[in-house]
Amino acid sequence: MKLLYKTFSQGHEVAVYEAVELDGEKGTFRVLQFSEEAVQGAMDMANPERVVLEYPRAICHLMEYNQPSFERVFLIGHGIGTLSRHFADKTFDVAELDQAVVDISQEWFGYSKDNVKVGDGRVLLENEPLHVYDYVVLDAFSPKGTPSHLLSSEFFHMAASKLGHHGSLIMNLMGRGEQDQWMNAIHSTLGEVFPYTKCFALPVEGDRDLRNIIMMGSKQNIHYQLRHMAGFIEFEAGQGYIIYDRS
Repeated sequence: MKLLYKTFSQGHEVAVYEAVELDGEKGTFRVLQFSEEAVQGAMDMANPERVVLEYPRAICHLMEYNQPSFERVFLIGHGIGTLSRHFADKTFDVAELDQAVVDISQEWFGYSKDNVKVGDGRVLLENEPLHVYDYVVLDAFSPKGTPSHLLSSEFFHMAASKLGHHGSLIMNLMGRGEQDQWMNAIHSTLGEVFPYTKCFALPVEGDRDLRNIIMMGSKQNIHYQLRHMAGFIEFEAGQGYIIYDRS
């Protein structure tokens, strides 16, 4: 990959690359990456409106299929603005911890909406009115993974209070599937708050290999069509402990 831009912010590297191949597909791609880890966002420069990565494609399907007429979303984790751009006719309130990421999305990925607030997503969501959102979507990463204060029982209860009668919380996580105790804990904590939950993972070669995991907690039954899940397969998470805020 060819480096286009690099900066250091929030204690880690934020870089933009150009790639002529992405996940086996040839083309011209612009990629956002943190600290030489997994790709955080990707744009097909020949078709900028296309959703390139698997996990946002699966999230888009879950959102559209479970509430076709949804109107309002609170998104924690901006990236390059893929979801907000894809659902241009919907209202997205976006929280992003890092101003550098917002600046990069505008300068290098052409993000033009004025709907991103810089700050801690939990704090910003807490300040929103009750029962106004159809979805809360969590796509926030640090070099150590998803911040734990966005995965606690207290956070899930607060997020649920911001959702309408049929609302859902959707999370993009990194884990090791059914054998991952932390993923099991997140799912068990989610299940304490939401009556309906589902877990999906991208297949990988080894059971212990990291992969994208999508978890969804909802106030209503969760439905999906496998052919539209971009390779994600449903799995049953094991029983785990409940995650609470640190005292």
